[in-house]
Amino acid sequence: MNNLNWISVVSSNVSRIAYNENDQFLYVEFLNGSIYVYKNVPSVIFNELMISPSHGSYLSRQIKPFYPYEKIG
Repeated sequence: MNNLNWISVVSSNVSRIAYNENDQFLYVEFLNGSIYVYKNVPSVIFNELMISPSHGSYLSRQIKPFYPYEKIG
């Protein structure tokens, strides 16, 4: 996780986001400090997340229901 390029976002729920295109892993750090990794996330979904007016809403609607995830921090 040290080599990730974290991107800070303005959100009421999400602090920052990182994406590993080779593994298709999406990392999300929430404002409470917890970090989740979402697996098999295509780059198009990551790009849509980043341009979404609400990162938290997009995550809840388009990522959480469809991609396996686990808490890693």
